Amino acid sequence: MKGISIKDIAQQAGVSPTTVSFVLNGKGKEKRISEQVSKRILKIAGKLKYKPNQLARGLRTGKTKTIGLIVEDIANNFFANVAKVVEDEADKYGYKVLFGSTEDNEEKARGLLEVLRYRQVDGYIITPTLNLDKDIASLQKPVVLMDRYFPNVKDSSYVVVDNYQGAVTAVDHLVAQGYKHIGIITTTSHQIQMQQRLEGFSAGLKKHGLPSGKNVIKRLPFDLDRPGFTQEITKYLQNNRELDAVFFATNYLGICGIESIRSIGLQIGSELGMVSFDDHDIFRLLSPAVTCVAQPVEEIGRTLIRILMEELDETSEGPKQVVLPLELRERESSVLVKKLPKA
Repeated sequence: MKGISIKDIAQQAGVSPTTVSFVLNGKGKEKRISEQVSKRILKIAGKLKYKPNQLARGLRTGKTKTIGLIVEDIANNFFANVAKVVEDEADKYGYKVLFGSTEDNEEKARGLLEVLRYRQVDGYIITPTLNLDKDIASLQKPVVLMDRYFPNVKDSSYVVVDNYQGAVTAVDHLVAQGYKHIGIITTTSHQIQMQQRLEGFSAGLKKHGLPSGKNVIKRLPFDLDRPGFTQEITKYLQNNRELDAVFFATNYLGICGIESIRSIGLQIGSELGMVSFDDHDIFRLLSPAVTCVAQPVEEIGRTLIRILMEELDETSEGPKQVVLPLELRERESSVLVKKLPKA
């Protein structure tokens, strides 16, 4: 079925296609088109369910009113929640959002950039993979990075959290609860945010004079599936029984960790303390509920759109680099319950 065109609306309204185009693009007053004619055109457009061709509009106006959002994994709880906030905030400015997931794969990321370039999006919000800095620099459109950035690219805008301090806070909390042998389960990723979490964890141990070294750090390949993560975490915990608490560097590792801890018969909290980086509904609903250092999802999403809109409107005074604090959400998984002697 052929779509409704501007010519169809013009014919029914008894005006020229140019007049219809001005009204539909919000330029009716500027072109001195009467309010009565504008209302008639908009009413007919609504009745015919006219939908503008964004690519054609882009050729005419230089703007398609679309934003490209590239994340690591749209199925991940954190990225899904940020994407929802971004979509809602963008809508307030009249923008639609096109989504894509890289799965931390460079070639897939480059393919998504090509698709969004073809769709002529006005700007990008990108969770970059490694080695994507030159591809991003070639976009020649406003870009705001999220979750991670390139330390060697000084003039990029980004919104991230204080990963280093978040990990230090997790260790501080576990120590305050009485845990003395704390391990970290992370990935082999060389992404800046994962490196900062590991550095913060190590600094936290050093700060409290706690044991460090190879035994307290377990790095897992990023591309393992859930059974693979669970199996590796289980083996690590079985071989390091001296640990009394574990810090999981991502929420998906934390979810796999819950399964592993239970499979070897340990009680979360009283027998093995647990803190995860980033929150998840499962952590809140589980019994015992899981302590986490939570990312400010709403603030991340709002800040991303605010910075991008400033760049699109050319009101930005230069690159904005925002580092947001995390929130420690204390729950039962990090409470060391001492067994009382029988009366």
